[in-house]
Amino acid sequence: MTIDNAQAPLTIAQRLEMLPYGAGLRRLVARISVGGWFEFYDLFMSAYIALGLTAHGLYQTLGAGVASLAGFAACGFAGMFAGTLLFGWVSDRWGRTTTFTWSLIAYSILTAAMALAPTALEIDALRLLAGVAIGVQIVTIDAYISEIAPSHARGTLIAFSQAICYTAVPAVAFVAYLLVPHTIAGLDGWRWVALAGALGAIVAWPVRAGLAESPRWLQSRGRVREAERALDRIQEQVGVDENTAPLRDELVASGDGRPSTIARLFNREYLRRTIMLSAFNIFQTFGFYGFATWIPVLLNRSGHGVAQSLHYTSIIAIVTPLGPLLAMRFADRLERKVQIVMLALASAVFALALARAIGPWAIIVCGALVTLANTWFSCAFHTYQSELYPTAIRAGAVGFVYGWSRLSSVFVGYLYAFMLRVHGVTAAFETMAAAMVISATIVGLLGPLTNRKQLEVLAPSSENV
Repeated sequence: MTIDNAQAPLTIAQRLEMLPYGAGLRRLVARISVGGWFEFYDLFMSAYIALGLTAHGLYQTLGAGVASLAGFAACGFAGMFAGTLLFGWVSDRWGRTTTFTWSLIAYSILTAAMALAPTALEIDALRLLAGVAIGVQIVTIDAYISEIAPSHARGTLIAFSQAICYTAVPAVAFVAYLLVPHTIAGLDGWRWVALAGALGAIVAWPVRAGLAESPRWLQSRGRVREAERALDRIQEQVGVDENTAPLRDELVASGDGRPSTIARLFNREYLRRTIMLSAFNIFQTFGFYGFATWIPVLLNRSGHGVAQSLHYTSIIAIVTPLGPLLAMRFADRLERKVQIVMLALASAVFALALARAIGPWAIIVCGALVTLANTWFSCAFHTYQSELYPTAIRAGAVGFVYGWSRLSSVFVGYLYAFMLRVHGVTAAFETMAAAMVISATIVGLLGPLTNRKQLEVLAPSSENV
């Protein structure tokens, strides 16, 4: 790409908009998605090691006390709540790539320690701390990809990232199926599953070395020349000629007297978006993580043994990456808001069908359909919420609204433990369906349209994105 020097110099936003969607940009997104793979491994690991925790006597299945599966899951989500809501600003302050690297290392060390912890109390405490690092990384990856992607491929690239990350789900399901029922070298199988997920620190530095910092983030901090060099590096990696006009030197530095992230979230421009996304995230997690973290237990409580439940869920998990692959095909063709509504309703219908499924193939097919709908849905809403705030506060803002999903996730385990104990398996699936219908209604009524619009256009005109 060659720019006529007689033309006005391009801004960072214009140069990013001109990046070609292709193998080069996908390779760049794949680098940061490697870290996301380990994040997803850990996120979904709880579901597959849950039966091992109870089988070895560390936790009760449906108890409400500290040493219960609901308590174990709650600790992980409570940590993610702190990571997303309270520490999302770290990425806005220190940068996307630095935050990504150190959160991955912290998560890996804490997860390894959890795998070797002797008591339920220590396991829960370390799970809580690892959750903080995971929560920070979730919002950082979404912010980074949305900031380097051209508007016509933003949804496709986040879906591509999630397609890579979601391959961790069949991986952890298969590893759990092989290891959880056994004891190896004196360690329970579930501990080996957790140790495998702690390998992320090994890949952190090589991945970090290949990533340029987000030019939009550098711009928002007033680091103009660094932003230009970072964008030059990205252009080189994706195959754009170096003969590109420099950006205009008219960027707003940090410390310009603007209100804090929290204050700006509730100003006139963003209040509707903040309320909509916060409410949406509170409810969607009861449907999404209700299924993702409790399906082995639900099958087990339906009368299937531990090995059989893990067998079913490992087969269902195979289709997990297919949801993001479907999302890649339609992410930027079909309006994101419409995708979220349609997929949430589809998930509700399939969950109700699964509640009434009889026989192995019916269970597997219905479970696979819920999985496909949920993972495509995840791609759509992760893109959506990252589009709705300006760069200077993007990670902190997404952390705030997404943090409510982590907070509600703390109660997911207790809710489903209660439903199973008092009302049974069918009522648990009906609860999932109701949560997804409410989520669809919130976005359908309050959500703006976003497809194929630059981030600068999606922000109010008074904002520098």
